[in-house]
Amino acid sequence: MGRTVGEVAALGAVSVRTLHHYDAIGLLSPSERSPAGYRFYGDADLERLQQVLFFRELGFGLAEIGRIMSDATFDRLEALLLQRRMLEEKARQLGHMIDAVDDAVDAMEKGEVMDDKDMFEVFGEFDPKQYEQEARERWGSTDAYKESVERAKKYTKDDWKQVKDDQERVSLAFADAMGRGLPADSREAMDLAEEHRLQIDRRFYPCSHQMHVGLGTMYVADPRFARHYDDFRPGLAQYVCDAIRANAKRAG
Repeated sequence: MGRTVGEVAALGAVSVRTLHHYDAIGLLSPSERSPAGYRFYGDADLERLQQVLFFRELGFGLAEIGRIMSDATFDRLEALLLQRRMLEEKARQLGHMIDAVDDAVDAMEKGEVMDDKDMFEVFGEFDPKQYEQEARERWGSTDAYKESVERAKKYTKDDWKQVKDDQERVSLAFADAMGRGLPADSREAMDLAEEHRLQIDRRFYPCSHQMHVGLGTMYVADPRFARHYDDFRPGLAQYVCDAIRANAKRAG
């Protein structure tokens, strides 16, 4: 017999109710059951739970985790390597956060006022104004640009951080799909493309599939955008572009 649901709950620092829920949705089902219906988890079940918990800690939703892990091409080693890269980035960011808290405490104890730039530098390198002039020159007369500007005026630092986090999560998911050998016109890749389109639609301006295809082309043609994606995985910019086109074709 394997481990009981109570023992696994203690090992994974989750509730028994959580494990029952994972079983109910098909995310993690015990490999054995007693004649009385009691759940028993084997070593493979524990490995799967570890994967689920890693993905959950990194901000993936349960439906997304299930989709990734149920794919026939899912490779545990590849997933662990991806999770390590993501956790290293998260650890780096948390380290900067701790340093920033220490600096804020030190400034308060000394009665000093922190410089505005130093106060918020920890929240990442994303600067929404970095390409503002160029964007105005290229698209300033379009309705999409005007609506984007109006929406962006209301965004706080936390809003911009959420935008950055959402974009990074989808980029990493694209990199994972590409790494697992999924074609750009696979359902998972197209679903990611649709999520990417809806992020733009919700955050900035109405983004039709046709407009999205234009953006995908720019991701490959503009070295800055291409470098952004290819830093996640070489060739990813073209993969994202192809997934966007496939998604638009699927939508008709």
